[in-house]
Amino acid sequence: MLHRRHLLQGLAAGLALPGTRLIAGTPDQPRFLLVFLRGGYDAAHLLVPTASSFYYEQRPRIAIARPGSGPEAALALDADWGLHPALRDSIQPLVSKGQAVFIPFAGTDDLSRSHFETQDSIELGQPLGGSRDYRSGFLNRLAVELGGRDAIAFTDQLPATFRGEARIANAALRDNARAAAVDGKTRALLAGMYQEQPLAAPVQQGLALREELARELASEKMKPGMGDATGGRNAINARGFELEARRIATLMRGRYRLGFVDIGGWDTHVNQGGASGNLATRFEELGRGLAALADELGPQAWRQTTVMVISEFGRTFRENGNRGTDHGHGSVYWLLGGGLAARRSPVAGEQLALNASTLFQNRDYPVLSDYRALLGGLWQRQFGLSDAALARVFPGARPQDLALL
Repeated sequence: MLHRRHLLQGLAAGLALPGTRLIAGTPDQPRFLLVFLRGGYDAAHLLVPTASSFYYEQRPRIAIARPGSGPEAALALDADWGLHPALRDSIQPLVSKGQAVFIPFAGTDDLSRSHFETQDSIELGQPLGGSRDYRSGFLNRLAVELGGRDAIAFTDQLPATFRGEARIANAALRDNARAAAVDGKTRALLAGMYQEQPLAAPVQQGLALREELARELASEKMKPGMGDATGGRNAINARGFELEARRIATLMRGRYRLGFVDIGGWDTHVNQGGASGNLATRFEELGRGLAALADELGPQAWRQTTVMVISEFGRTFRENGNRGTDHGHGSVYWLLGGGLAARRSPVAGEQLALNASTLFQNRDYPVLSDYRALLGGLWQRQFGLSDAALARVFPGARPQDLALL
């Protein structure tokens, strides 16, 4: 016997779409995707401060070697910074084309160093120190400013950043695309259950969009050699991101202009590794996915797209006794896109020399660029938002324009 609870669970696992409008996007519309690395990734492993002898003193067992010292050395970005070698074949080509920028010392002033508290704080995008409205996330408020449609979370459940006034779709794409489809018998049964009830229209809209997504994804010729994604809790693992990234690109190229995806597995307290090892493998897999996203979007849509990669916080500058790093503060944000402004260096934003006196609380990267200010400055250029609109998206924040577009 097919129970209503099981039907709804199956529907929600693939897609939750109350009130979503089926409107196709245009090739020249600006697009933004937020990639959230849940777990607090080690930013000093990603963007290596190669000019800092202090870095090598504090990480005697896990540091990434200076550029030119061998095949596992950092990839030179400028005189001060290098890129983790695991990104040689994926992100480095984007850097060479001026399509990738890194912003060190970025983050939030939240000092809890708690994964969940800081994730919530960032996703809500509200001023610290006051009461929080957990019903209002900053991407939802942005969606409202952009017209309240064409936004989607590529997640099992709607993330906090998309909660709010606008009705936002969420779709888990890690499974086979055919899983999004609903057979005729099940659709008729669901329609009968909700006939003449308040949820009748949202259920019909959700089922219709599931079928459209299934058709769009099934029609795409996915590249060979990509396995299914795996993961825990609410975020996929980086190992499955390449397949999901191609599916995300398919949908954002055709319809959506605002997206969110989260990736777990970045909490590296033990055996983090250096140029190879656990974190290096995650970087490699993440990089392949981001490169696949650019490839699948195609040149025209990629020129209109920006992808911001963030995490709730960075990690301690010093390695711990378990060859890992612990919860920190400041991080490094990535910005990718085909329409980034030309720059002398792929490293942007305020910077400082690294030593014991410049570390935050003598342990972490400080935060010199607030994430709300960074996104506000970016979106003023990308979406043409006014100061008043940005004040509604990020109350109390002043946009910081790094001229990245």
